[in-house]
Amino acid sequence: MGKTKHSGPIKLPGRLDPKLWVSKVPFGLGKIKPHHIRDTVKVMAENKDNLPYAFRILTQGVCDGCALGVSGLYDQTLDGPHLCTTRLNLLRLNTMPAIKQEILHADIDELRRMDSTQLRKLGRLPYPLIRRHGDRRFSRITWDEALDMIAGKIRQIDPKQLAFYLTARGITNESYYAAAKAARYLGTNNIDNASRICHSPSKTALKRSVGIGASSCNYKDWIGTDVLVFWGSVAANNQPVSTKYMYAAKRRGTKIIVINPYREPAMDGYWVPSIPESALFGTKIADDFYQVNIGGDIAFMHGVMKHWFEMERAQPGSAVDHAFVQGHVNGYDSLRSHIEQQSWAQLERSSGLTQARMSEFARLLAGAKSAVFVWSMGLTQHRFGTDNISQVANLALLRGFLGREHCGLMPIRGHSGVQGSGEMGADPFSLPGGEFKGDDIPRIEKAWGFPLPKWQGDIVGVTLENALLPYDHERKLKLFYTSGGNFLETMPEPEFVRSCLESVDIRVHQDIVLNTSTLVDARETVLVLPAMTRYEQPGGGTSTSTERMVYFSPEIDGPRMPEARPEWQIYGDLAARVYPKRKELVTFKDAYALREEMAVAAPNYEGVQHLRKKGDVFQWGGAWLCEDGSCPTPDGRGNLIAVELPELRKPEGHFYVTTRRGKQFNSMIYSVTDPFNAADRFDVLLCREDAAKLNIAQGDAVVAYNKYGTFHGRAKLVDIASGNLELYWPEGNVLLPKGIYEPHAGIPEYNAAVILEKAETYFALKDKRYVEKRIDELETEVIG
Repeated sequence: MGKTKHSGPIKLPGRLDPKLWVSKVPFGLGKIKPHHIRDTVKVMAENKDNLPYAFRILTQGVCDGCALGVSGLYDQTLDGPHLCTTRLNLLRLNTMPAIKQEILHADIDELRRMDSTQLRKLGRLPYPLIRRHGDRRFSRITWDEALDMIAGKIRQIDPKQLAFYLTARGITNESYYAAAKAARYLGTNNIDNASRICHSPSKTALKRSVGIGASSCNYKDWIGTDVLVFWGSVAANNQPVSTKYMYAAKRRGTKIIVINPYREPAMDGYWVPSIPESALFGTKIADDFYQVNIGGDIAFMHGVMKHWFEMERAQPGSAVDHAFVQGHVNGYDSLRSHIEQQSWAQLERSSGLTQARMSEFARLLAGAKSAVFVWSMGLTQHRFGTDNISQVANLALLRGFLGREHCGLMPIRGHSGVQGSGEMGADPFSLPGGEFKGDDIPRIEKAWGFPLPKWQGDIVGVTLENALLPYDHERKLKLFYTSGGNFLETMPEPEFVRSCLESVDIRVHQDIVLNTSTLVDARETVLVLPAMTRYEQPGGGTSTSTERMVYFSPEIDGPRMPEARPEWQIYGDLAARVYPKRKELVTFKDAYALREEMAVAAPNYEGVQHLRKKGDVFQWGGAWLCEDGSCPTPDGRGNLIAVELPELRKPEGHFYVTTRRGKQFNSMIYSVTDPFNAADRFDVLLCREDAAKLNIAQGDAVVAYNKYGTFHGRAKLVDIASGNLELYWPEGNVLLPKGIYEPHAGIPEYNAAVILEKAETYFALKDKRYVEKRIDELETEVIG
């Protein structure tokens, strides 16, 4: 933990800087870009029936979008108001009225004709619902009937056949904590959260490299650092307010580097709506793009380190901070030996970049006095995601970019609640304030007053697969309780996931709206429970930002769903009904009592019990974790991790595919057109060189396929590294393999090898032998 405290927001410069302008044409007229004013007017129109409440949410609540931690319209990084279209798009979830009864209780096939966007727009869930197997429609049920039914089922089954999952949809730390406690009270360790499918490798890698499970630095450290690197992260799209920080960094002379297969337009230039200069003329963000192959990041980082070690042989101290390494780092000699054995030809082939380009980046970092490395799912959503992140940590440790101002490692979160999920124990490998092992188990047993189940819980992907086990298997999933989430649209092989959901006896969907997974049958019963939003929660709630700021979001006066309940309260009520004789161990008088216990169970959260009003905030761990190079590892030192190089060989006509986000928040899609590149949701992004080889022109109908599925779309020719394709998520999930999990953190594999052909070629030659032959070629020629 650090001793230095965050120093608070800073001011933006007042004078203009035309060198950073994208165009002298005002407002980017004629360019493909987001239309912030138009989108804001549209949101106002959508909320016209509840504008006063919408205004109070924006000005009093903590953002329920990304994890930048904007409280009201302000944050701890920059003076002035901050507002983005992501937050505005989410606003309607909080202000819309209840679903009309005639729609809510319509025939199930009528509801199934709608996609999740259409279902979301129907309105809020007004009261508990039930649909038994064979029923054609949802029926109303009381809270007591619903919770007693769930409790009865829990008493009948083995705790290993029970599982909980919590998404990051505006969920507060209080709800994560209450769910984690209720699950263990009920005897199960099968509890997981949304970070499993986004940033779980970040926590795992950072723990083994430097002993921390969160960002080591702050957003303020971006502003004035020599080099700011975005690795597999399109922050301008996924965390739009961060563009304001990037603007401030550029004004301080920071070089911004983007490492990504696709030259993302949003990171090339952006019109920041809350900065007049940028809103008028745009801001050039990235100084350079390194268009690495999908899955080629480790090779690229090894190339950087290989060049550093070559520089060191020629001139010791020219690339490595030896004082930092000698004082604070383990494994230098073994890492150097491992890297030096690799050939440049191998590194070039895997990374897709030349030795000269890797050396160029290596020299940039070697000449920098400070750097911040920011990454997201472009690095984590791989079967080697933990190894990806450990190599980023290697770069920081070798240069001493850790534990001081303008330096650090930042896994930037895309959801306002997800950082706190593991820290509150809603995770099969975590407990509040620690891990599910060692001294943390007796510590939590003492705090909670009951023994914990000692068996290892499953990650959510395995939990879903367990639904297909024989009925008498001890881990056969029989009751699945989800708070938010839609696995049909977040997991690989959606039809397989559907079969898993249908094989559960009872599924409970605790949510604020319907989605497509809510409508899937169950063996016995589907229950739908209406939850409150964070702004409705009595006593308020807290959330933890990417930079470890714990913000208090107060209860905000406004309309309510009469039967919606606070999520933390539902978990306690359910657990008390299962084992009523000990209910005082798992229920809380109010949110204040809950936070009092959180402060005890999770020592980093000491102070959360004092958060009571708008604007209350504290940062756990201080401004910089690992301050002065001292890491919370057993020996106080960071660890350089040597990993093997993932090899991918792509014959002509074969590609590696990954997914990207458009105008959406998680799987909630707000537009069929991407405002940054005008792509449709079913466009296949590929480079012109590859398209020419396959005789594919802009807009041609194409088919991408492999043994997992087939994707029909249209060619969108863009600036992307050759041999790589990008599809939109979740539409592209049909091509992704099920059951492949990263061995350290359990994140699913979100990349796959595919064949791409013109649709006319595919359909003209399509027969069983042709497709099977091409897929067989793909399987034998692509080596993982």
